Amino acid sequence: MQSVPISMRDPKTPADVNVTFETRKPVTDPTLGISVQVNKVGTPQHRLVAIGDSITQGYQNGAIFNTGLSYPAIIAREIGWSGFRYPVYDGPEDGLPLNLERLLDDFSQRFGDTINWWDLGSAAFTLRDKLNAIEDYWERGKGSQLPTSQQINHNLAIYGWDLRNTLSRNADICLDILRKNLPKNDFLRLVVEHHNERAAIKVLNSARDANGTALSPLGAAAALGSEGNETEGIETLIVLIGANNALGSILTFNVVWTDDGYDNMDVNDKYTVWRPIHFKAELDKVIAEIKKIRARHVILATVPHITILPFARGVGGKARERSRYFPYYTLPWIDNRNFDPNKHPRITENEARAIDSAIDQYNDYITDAVREARIEGRDWYLFETAGILDRLASRRYIEDPSARPEWWDEVGGNYQLPPELKALSPEPNSRFFMSGKQGRTDGGLFSLDGIHPSTIGYGIIAQEAMKIMQLAGVKFYQNDGTERTGEIKVDFQRLIREDTLISQPPKVGTSILDWIGNIDKNFNILSGMLKKNY
Repeated sequence: MQSVPISMRDPKTPADVNVTFETRKPVTDPTLGISVQVNKVGTPQHRLVAIGDSITQGYQNGAIFNTGLSYPAIIAREIGWSGFRYPVYDGPEDGLPLNLERLLDDFSQRFGDTINWWDLGSAAFTLRDKLNAIEDYWERGKGSQLPTSQQINHNLAIYGWDLRNTLSRNADICLDILRKNLPKNDFLRLVVEHHNERAAIKVLNSARDANGTALSPLGAAAALGSEGNETEGIETLIVLIGANNALGSILTFNVVWTDDGYDNMDVNDKYTVWRPIHFKAELDKVIAEIKKIRARHVILATVPHITILPFARGVGGKARERSRYFPYYTLPWIDNRNFDPNKHPRITENEARAIDSAIDQYNDYITDAVREARIEGRDWYLFETAGILDRLASRRYIEDPSARPEWWDEVGGNYQLPPELKALSPEPNSRFFMSGKQGRTDGGLFSLDGIHPSTIGYGIIAQEAMKIMQLAGVKFYQNDGTERTGEIKVDFQRLIREDTLISQPPKVGTSILDWIGNIDKNFNILSGMLKKNY
């Protein structure tokens, strides 16, 4: 791929980032053309284990809530395995730290289509009451109680965690942070303190060895893998991790490349993008740990290009002919008419290109890891989540054919949605979710936070992972134990019913973007929450 000239490189971009005009070509063969013979003896006790971050945990609408509709849970349902274990997050307002869908429903019923200036006082008290109830539940109430289960979860993903967290962080580290930082009932602080640690404890508190020593997600998976005598303990292990090694750049609109201490969890929060050399150093350690896990099949996923997410809104028109970038990216509720680069948070075209180019290098390293494992005789597969998102990118590629890379048609062009989704009106796309009095008017593949998939979006991830599992020879069963044959499809009709953004979209008379922006402008909830814990 052709590198860009120095004049088009952001001056803060490190030399090891190979900034290119065109994005990396997705891999279309999960086996990379390398055949592996697998000795399939017996049935592993744990049919599916997943390691990752918010995408794997099932985060949506600004909260971790519907974990039973995460993509691993959808897969477990389709393979007919009712034993899949995952943490549950309830609470008075549905999830942690803040469920925007629930908030939108409640506020629209109380204040109508918009919050006028004369409603601000009442809205502030209403919001504080809701957030206070959430805070009490998770900091002092039932949500603060330790999980009682002694069984290790099968979904070991935790939102906001990067490669280093996945290697080193465990429940005892999170518990120690909570002990050292007792919550304060602060009238001005509206978000649950240390919500990420509280969420992580729900996942990992049961992940301990025989001596009670707390385990990291990788260690927990290794413990599950060891629970097998004649065969592996895990049938399929899915690992989708690495997005948080770059995601902070667009959530904070501040590009800070890693330097000394990138592998130190006590100091590395100040960095928002990992340099490729640092990412590879961390990835190599993760891969070494994955190889210790007794899993029959391993699916290793690429990192999506985060600048495509609808949370980062491109403004100003495409920067130049055939360019996939806008001059600036800012908060999704700021439009071209109101955007001021001297006032609003933003990253530039050149910064976005550098971030995506670094992610391309991340994904080359991930691909190399799968290739090496298959050469060693391990049944590993590459899951092209980056390629899926690229082919769904409405504003970047689908609406601007001139910006499409040379490989576009070669890999299949626009991603083809399942027939059940194509039949919806309007057809779901990757734009920010919008709805009006008559229901959904745009978007649908992403939830209201503009970062995480909707339930049907998670269904797409599940479907693509299931294709790889079938390629690996994994068997799928009906609930009655009957083996399913042919190409196995996700039950999207069921997911449509379960996805309340699709089946029961918010019916507001104003733009949802304006509504969320109004809440954020007046109460600094969403932006403040993301800057503290992405």
